Amino acid sequence: MSTQQTATSLVVLDMAGTTVADDGLVERAFEAAAAELGVPAGGAEHQGMLDYVRTTMGESKISVFRHLFASEEQAQQANQAFEKAYAELVDQGHCAPLPGAEDTIRQLRASGLTVVLTTGFSGPTQQRILDALGWQGLVDLALCPADAGGRGRPYPDLALAALLRTGGADDVRAMAVVGDTGYDMLCGVRSGAGVVAGVLTGAHDADRLWADGATDVLASVADLPALLASRQAGRAAQ
Repeated sequence: MSTQQTATSLVVLDMAGTTVADDGLVERAFEAAAAELGVPAGGAEHQGMLDYVRTTMGESKISVFRHLFASEEQAQQANQAFEKAYAELVDQGHCAPLPGAEDTIRQLRASGLTVVLTTGFSGPTQQRILDALGWQGLVDLALCPADAGGRGRPYPDLALAALLRTGGADDVRAMAVVGDTGYDMLCGVRSGAGVVAGVLTGAHDADRLWADGATDVLASVADLPALLASRQAGRAAQ
């Protein structure tokens, strides 16, 4: 059997912490959600919830709240408060691309690759972020968990939906899945992606990214084109 690697043709990029600066916005929006549900800041319950939010960065937010609160009604209430608070922060100007992210996306597409942005946020929040950044039309497709049947990371659904919706790869190994969290890495591994690249501009450190299956860990998404070019050169030499 040939060990030659499959050329990357589809790049699935996370948003917050990978291409979009987070700067604590997720935690600030969580504070609003916790307050809405009567969980006072500074207490043990609040700290335990915040620790879980940090550990599960990258997961669908409604899934996180379903874990944290006892009933579906409470989870939905918390999620609505979170989305409202995050949207307000975006509207206040607390939303910016990470350095090199937009240039990287343009470079990837100019080289013929299909690029998809994915998120654990709801569709409306994702669209609000894209509007704030002026990124409408920048990528081939933007997906949220609802677009992939409701399950977000660490399930493979978002990456596989990107492949199915765009037809951007003939083989799952031709996908590159890129993110800043362990759950992004698990999504990539479980989808069969040939490249599962972690970046150090977001929630989790290199140890967590490697532990959850990263094939590569980069300083930032700006290093992605060079990584893919290096892999392409390696294939050509085989």
